[in-house]
Amino acid sequence: MNKRANRVAEQIKQELTEIIDRRLKDPRIGFVTITGVEVTGDLQQAKVYFTVLGDEEKKAATLEALEKASGFIRSEIGSRIRLRKTPELLFLFDESINYGNRIEKLISDLNNKKS
Repeated sequence: MNKRANRVAEQIKQELTEIIDRRLKDPRIGFVTITGVEVTGDLQQAKVYFTVLGDEEKKAATLEALEKASGFIRSEIGSRIRLRKTPELLFLFDESINYGNRIEKLISDLNNKKS
């Protein structure tokens, strides 16, 4: 990503956090944290990475609710950020936190076996 795409991605991340916390009223959306946004160089698409507290069922319900509300979220972002065209939003669950927790647990288990 170039510098402009990075700045737009960071601004979208901030606005998304506020929109999801304050504007969305869908009960399927739990405690959501936006972990990152990647915007293509032409600013046409944005991959939004998020995590949610809960089991797999809660994650799936949250993803479904976010995808359903993507038009509303996109229009809100369009009114808050001045761009010629608001990027299309693609919501993806961020697996890096689960992966990090799994690695930490494996290291901890190895250290406990050595002791």
